[in-house]
Amino acid sequence: MEAERLHAGAGEWPRMDDEYPISDEQAAYYREKGHIVLRQVANASEIAAYRPAIADFVRERNVHAKPLHERDTYGKAFIQIGNLWTQNEAVRTFVLARRFAKIAADLMGVSGVRIYHDQALFKEPGGGHTPWHQDQIYWPVDTSDMITMWMPLVPVSEQVGSMTFASGSHKAGYISKTVISDESHRTLKAYIDSKGLETVNYGALAAGDATFHAGWTLHSAPGNPTETMREVMTVIYYADGARVLEPDSNARKNDLQAWFPGLKPGDPAASRLNPLVYSRAGF
Repeated sequence: MEAERLHAGAGEWPRMDDEYPISDEQAAYYREKGHIVLRQVANASEIAAYRPAIADFVRERNVHAKPLHERDTYGKAFIQIGNLWTQNEAVRTFVLARRFAKIAADLMGVSGVRIYHDQALFKEPGGGHTPWHQDQIYWPVDTSDMITMWMPLVPVSEQVGSMTFASGSHKAGYISKTVISDESHRTLKAYIDSKGLETVNYGALAAGDATFHAGWTLHSAPGNPTETMREVMTVIYYADGARVLEPDSNARKNDLQAWFPGLKPGDPAASRLNPLVYSRAGF
């Protein structure tokens, strides 16, 4: 299996290959709401092992040179670095964890999942809000079975909280092509209000807790009024067997080049950057 091969040489890092049971009720809640919070998906000792290595690697690769007040809304929202798993052994072992991948498969009700990509999202002290948006407007993949795990590596206080989700919004599919911006925040907030959608923020989170949300779920995130960095690691999964879509926007053209190297529309979505990390048939 691809994940097993890529795990070779994981060495000192904890292998999180055991199962985190997902009940029928939890799966049904996720499919109805488009989001869920799960507690202690990674335990304290695992976070203690991974967090320093991931945080140090992110800081080494942070390219933000401007102070917060000189950045646009997107730049104020977070330090964002993707595909860390291809560059660092600790991140690779974390991102390819079978435990996380099986949760994703169980919530979506699919038989196997591949990695789309990972992202570190570190919101600096004083960092701004993340505008309302849908992730999947960026993703040229022909399935709605896409899901993001969002896991804090440090405790997140009630002041900061989790992301905020618009429950049931994933059922509408493509709502707007507007990329993350002040405009997307205004437009999509108006949509949420007009449809009377419930919004949910899970509040304080412990390190190792995680939210999972569907690719089409509308979500935003509060700013960081505290004096500590909000360190979050995310992993995006999609159902094995999906194919590459013809990009219908510049955002999707960029993602096709970045995350599906060498592939073209109609190809199986399975490049060297998209290993199969869980399959009920294989492991």
